[in-house]
Amino acid sequence: MPLIDIPLEELKNYQGSSPCPDDFDEFWDRSLAEMNAIDPQPIYTPNPIKSRFADCYDLYFKSTKGATIYAKFARPKNADGKLPAILHFHGLGGTGESWRTIIAYVSQGYCVVSIDVRGQGGRSEDVGGQCGTTCSTPFIRGVDGPPENLLYRDIYLDTAMLYRVVTMREDVDPARVGVFGASQGGGLALACAALVPEIKLCSSVYPYLSDYKRVWDMDLDTGAYDGIRYYFRLRDQQHKREDEFFYKLGYIDVQNLAHRIRAKVHMTTGLMDTTCPPSTQFAAYNKITSEKEIVIYHDFGHEVLYENEDIEFNFLADL
Repeated sequence: MPLIDIPLEELKNYQGSSPCPDDFDEFWDRSLAEMNAIDPQPIYTPNPIKSRFADCYDLYFKSTKGATIYAKFARPKNADGKLPAILHFHGLGGTGESWRTIIAYVSQGYCVVSIDVRGQGGRSEDVGGQCGTTCSTPFIRGVDGPPENLLYRDIYLDTAMLYRVVTMREDVDPARVGVFGASQGGGLALACAALVPEIKLCSSVYPYLSDYKRVWDMDLDTGAYDGIRYYFRLRDQQHKREDEFFYKLGYIDVQNLAHRIRAKVHMTTGLMDTTCPPSTQFAAYNKITSEKEIVIYHDFGHEVLYENEDIEFNFLADL
């Protein structure tokens, strides 16, 4: 069997290599309290996309550190009552989903929202403020300061605020909300489901942002994880702060958040993935205590997984 990681039977029991901070849950409870004290002030502006099925809007709202966040929002035309909703999260460096793809889900009778992650390719505001290097992959931003200044702490809170904003609407049923995404989006789907226990369904495809030290130990700190290598080369050449570095990243490691998930989880993993190694994904999956299932693509890496979009579509149909 093709393999770049430990054997599949060992993956099923792997519990991760990265540390979990002693005050992890208290940290996130405080962070959520800070977020919930913010008035998001959502503004919906009609978007001119030509759709026969959906009413489409550009959505802006406020989140932590005063940032303005953008998302695409769409709902079925002429629909009555409270509707299910799905939240979409995109891959590293990109933007939210296209209107065409969003409308495909709207045809199922959902409200659909796709966020632009702050500091990446879309319209959301990057307010900065982190100390230390901001070179390369963004998960290292803020690692030299208090954990409250980690960039992904605010990105994770943006996902929770997105749920709050969407469920403020009278046409959305807060008990029927699902989340989905791939790579970074898969990691953010897990983070959102962990921070918002009301999330019902979570689909996560080869999630990023998990088990940072495992990537380092496998010498795969390139591409999406090359921030680890650049940090040590630029800021800690003798690795005197290596333990502190990985401990700090533990606050934004989705494997440490996984135990908070209450949603039903559908995960998809390619065993030949050298971008997000399978063990890093299983580190999160194995700590999920809610109902869950994982689909294995034995011969695939971090790439298009044939038929997976249809499998995910059917999973989310259970809303």
